Amino acid sequence: MLKIAIIDDERQVLQGMRRVIPWEELGAEWAGEAMNGEDGLEMVRGIRPDIVITDIYMPSMNGLDMIEQLRKEGYTGKIIILSGYSDFEHARQALRNNVSDYVSKPISVTTLKDILGKVIRELREEKEKNLLQGELTHKLLLYEPFIEKEWVRSAAVGTLDHTYRNREYLPQPYRDWTECSHMVVGIDCVRDIRASELSLSDWSLFRFAISNIACEVAGKIFARAEYTELHSTRAVLIVHPGLEQLGQLEALLQELGLKLIDSIRACLKLSIRVGIGGLKQQWTQIPDSTEEAFRAMDGSGQRMLPAYDLFAYGEQPDRRREAVALFPVKFSFRLAGAMKTAQETEAQQLVAEYMMELEKQTGITKDYIQMLGSELWGIITYCLYESGLVLDELFTNDQIAKELGTLTQPDQLAAWLQTKISAICGSRLWKGSSKHRQVVDFMTHYIHEHFAEELTLAELSDKVYISRNHLSIIFKNITGETFNSYLTRVRIEKARELLLERNMLVYEVAERVGYRNVPYFSTLFKKITGMNPTELIN
Repeated sequence: MLKIAIIDDERQVLQGMRRVIPWEELGAEWAGEAMNGEDGLEMVRGIRPDIVITDIYMPSMNGLDMIEQLRKEGYTGKIIILSGYSDFEHARQALRNNVSDYVSKPISVTTLKDILGKVIRELREEKEKNLLQGELTHKLLLYEPFIEKEWVRSAAVGTLDHTYRNREYLPQPYRDWTECSHMVVGIDCVRDIRASELSLSDWSLFRFAISNIACEVAGKIFARAEYTELHSTRAVLIVHPGLEQLGQLEALLQELGLKLIDSIRACLKLSIRVGIGGLKQQWTQIPDSTEEAFRAMDGSGQRMLPAYDLFAYGEQPDRRREAVALFPVKFSFRLAGAMKTAQETEAQQLVAEYMMELEKQTGITKDYIQMLGSELWGIITYCLYESGLVLDELFTNDQIAKELGTLTQPDQLAAWLQTKISAICGSRLWKGSSKHRQVVDFMTHYIHEHFAEELTLAELSDKVYISRNHLSIIFKNITGETFNSYLTRVRIEKARELLLERNMLVYEVAERVGYRNVPYFSTLFKKITGMNPTELIN
């Protein structure tokens, strides 16, 4: 119920107002009364009514002075002046203090009811607007990590709009990018037998594990590093060497690359390639370093150590070789974005434009065309999986492999990709569930950030404003597993990382990842990993 307070130095007016206002009809209640401005000021301070009806001429403090003081103190409720005097100067002062209405006595019951009705409607509309604004602000705060994450990703590949390259538009945590140097370290999982056995759902979890390992390794060498996934099996680390590190930069980067390769192999049994781009002084040059990092690992760089797939970018005199080795980071990123958001026309246009550029290059071999086709198909497959669409019902792996083997020229690859894009977008499986994917992206990110806490689906349903049952269905459809199953796998994966560090006992690791019952934790750990926790620390 809305609260209404009345201030007037005539007791008869106070009693009459309380009697004639249709409280129940207006959805309001009497909150208090006072007979002078000074008492009225104290009453409003204590009660904070939604609406104040006040006279002007009163002892101790007049109504206008009281209103002015209330506004100075931040009172935002509605104020109606009911005065026996009509005075232009008073009306102007009332307007300056944001008074809702200025009415002369005497006033009829009908007029009073109409004025109160109008003010109450305004008040409720404002409350609804504030509530909506509050929900929007809440959502923005919840999704802020995603906004920043997408900004970093776009900054890494060069798809930021020019407007957002001005310092004032940089997200607050990245404003200092304008004052330091930058290098990109590209990471690509090798598609060997081990990797090919992983399901798309497993890839989602393994990518999370790789990001944890990469950030931890980089954090021990450089004061700051940002990790962002690109698509499919590729990701980047953006590092910012300090002035004191420039003299030993090559050794530090070699150490970083070796630890990335060894740590991911030890923890996840996955093989990766690492490419290191050039040092850039301006953050707007980061996309150049990204391209260089992947050129390095694709053949245009120098292998830093014989036994490791660790490459550093360097300009090659053989331009033909460099053209063949170039992998289109920006193009593939934009293609993935277009497919995830169901933009068929944009996806077709991107393919046509890129293949036209590719045809201008010399030295394009059949092997490169087939490698590029395989990479791009992997990107499309994974990004559509992220949008809740699995392509197994449309295309078999054997069919794709056979078709790729027939491609020898850029125009053939272009036609093949465009045919596949049309088939996907025209199929009955195309659900356009990008909004659902955004919700699930938030949920998985929240799980990864808060896995040690008591997380429930009900709690997350409150955060994304979707019913618990519906949210459960959305999560299962897109990830292929239940919320609880995914949370358990994230916790166990993190536990395995902590156990491999051999710095904590089993019960300490269990508590760190959200389990107070150690036997239950051990049972889950063995069920998921196939071994007891103690086997990793002995």
